[in-house]
Amino acid sequence: MSTPGHTRDQIRDAVRERYAAAAAGGGCCAPTILSEEEQQVFGAGQYGETDRDALPEAAQLASLGCGNPTAMAELHEGETVLDLGSGGGIDVLLSARRVGPTGKAYGLDMTDEMLALARANASKAGATNVQFLKGEIEDIPLAAASVDVIISNCVINLSADKRQVFREAARVLRPGGRFAVSDVVADPDMDEATRQDMRQFTGCIAGALTVDDFRRDLAEAGFDQIEIEETHRVHEHAGSAIVRARRRPSVP
Repeated sequence: MSTPGHTRDQIRDAVRERYAAAAAGGGCCAPTILSEEEQQVFGAGQYGETDRDALPEAAQLASLGCGNPTAMAELHEGETVLDLGSGGGIDVLLSARRVGPTGKAYGLDMTDEMLALARANASKAGATNVQFLKGEIEDIPLAAASVDVIISNCVINLSADKRQVFREAARVLRPGGRFAVSDVVADPDMDEATRQDMRQFTGCIAGALTVDDFRRDLAEAGFDQIEIEETHRVHEHAGSAIVRARRRPSVP
């Protein structure tokens, strides 16, 4: 799928600006970047009360995802998990609790403001098995075959090169490793005006793949056992979905 009528650098800069602003809004008195309508389908409301109660308030306020990937990733004690686009750290902190002290939870984000917020949230939560890395999801700063599970919460749709994201995910996952993300999937008939709207792109709508796009690109990157299940509508032309897959034992 082609990107909207903007360069990759323009898309990346727009995404960085929007989510730096979200980090600044992580305090209890700061304004949110989500409208009232968006708050119904994005943010900490997608998590159960038990999960929310276990986390610092700032991590909840900075949550902009469209689901709860940790709830369907089936994490196990001792596993290594990577969150692509970790933001304020809510999914990394939840993952760290699930994999326990013998496991490891990494968060990857390109925004200095979000990384600072996430590290502060980890400190408040007393999490010692977490590490936040600066980088882009198209170029993951981890060794090949070093991760058991990749999660992500409404971030892959923001990339201007999603196929590269999937190739990198396959590279860092161990053979048989699990890919379990929440993301927006576009209806096949999403109109061009929406696709061209940068606000809709940074708002997680315009850059979304269709279900067929997801299946094709994941398979080409080296994944099988691909499952995609829509959970709720987030836009007239898009829905939030759970996307699961496994890295094939051998990837070219």
